[in-house]
Amino acid sequence: MSTTEMGPAFFLAVAVILTACRLVSRLLRPLGQPPVVGEMVAGVALGPSVLGLLSPGLEKAVFPDEIRPVLYVAGQVGLVVFMFLSGYEFRTDRLRSVGRTAVSVSAAGIVVPLLLGTALAWAAHDAVDLYPDGISPSVGALFVGVTVAITAFPMMARIITERGLTNTRFGAVSLAAGALDDAVAWVLLAGVLSMAGSGADTFLRAVIGTLGLAVFLGLFLRVRPSALERARRLSEEQVLLVTVLLLFLAAWYTDRIGLYAVFGAFSLGVAFPRDPVVTRAVEAVAPVSRIVFLPLFFAYSGLNTDFTLLSDGKLLLFTVVCVTVAIISKFGACWATARLLGEPQTVAVRVGTLMNARGLMQLIAINVGLSAGIASPALFGVLVIVALVTTVMTAPLLALLDHRDHSRRPDKAPLAGTAPTTREP
Repeated sequence: MSTTEMGPAFFLAVAVILTACRLVSRLLRPLGQPPVVGEMVAGVALGPSVLGLLSPGLEKAVFPDEIRPVLYVAGQVGLVVFMFLSGYEFRTDRLRSVGRTAVSVSAAGIVVPLLLGTALAWAAHDAVDLYPDGISPSVGALFVGVTVAITAFPMMARIITERGLTNTRFGAVSLAAGALDDAVAWVLLAGVLSMAGSGADTFLRAVIGTLGLAVFLGLFLRVRPSALERARRLSEEQVLLVTVLLLFLAAWYTDRIGLYAVFGAFSLGVAFPRDPVVTRAVEAVAPVSRIVFLPLFFAYSGLNTDFTLLSDGKLLLFTVVCVTVAIISKFGACWATARLLGEPQTVAVRVGTLMNARGLMQLIAINVGLSAGIASPALFGVLVIVALVTTVMTAPLLALLDHRDHSRRPDKAPLAGTAPTTREP
């Protein structure tokens, strides 16, 4: 395919993706699923699992191999802008009240799934063919443990934003814990990749790079007041240009150090000054990013998912056990930790529910493992099921908890920690 042919092919692929995302989202709305889940399911339906199975020629015609890298890049633009917006809307003043809980929930949400996921994969490796030839079972088991420990931070952030939960206590705890959770998990993934042969420099680069990011953000916070004064003397277009430049540089940096672009975007959003002139620039990029580019990210990963790989009985049993372990370890650990720290049941159970979602962050991690030769196509399929199940169950569980709590209170007043707040409690 020539360069000039890629343009119209890209436009057609985007039109099909956006149409399918909107249709599937409408179909899933009565089931309580947010649009983000519809976009994820639409991507799977457009890939080899459904469209490719029914009409391989049509799938190749609409989504030729040459177009997929372009879709990936366009989806990355939507993703990093969305994560920047999530960080910008994240209230750092609430960290004083949720910091201790968030750190503890994040630690439990990593350690318990990591241990149980690793133990499960280690115990099953003789019975189920999970790893490519040449991969040590211990390395493969650690890879499974790390991917099970990951939280779908972008997915969770979008669910929280779409449901207007950003300023609730459980929303703030989950966002902070999820960000910490995934940052640590990506460093652990870098460690597993280095053990698998990518080299110790991969792990060291992630650790040193994270320290460098922390130093940069600390300096940025110190010069923020003077930078804001200068920004007020610029036109809105100039502020928008500077914002986008900083965003893309932050995304590039964290991707290069092995922490994935979303963390640079989110961290920059958190550190960005809150001011009307900055808010107008942020609001200018939000609609196109959310409506056009972000669905491409979710659809792209779905296009690379093939459920037809799951056909062996032992593999199906391992899949069921893996999903069960993933839910119990993540939900249970986060819920129990929140309760031990004195959080109300209404907050703790919702934190556990949100932290349990893996979504496409796990898909990204297992794609990395597949590319690195750690995961076999069969293990890839198993972990895709884990990501889908734990994500799809999130919104209905939240709705069920809301309905249950409201039915117990005749006055319909929100319970502790479930109502949005506008100031520090």
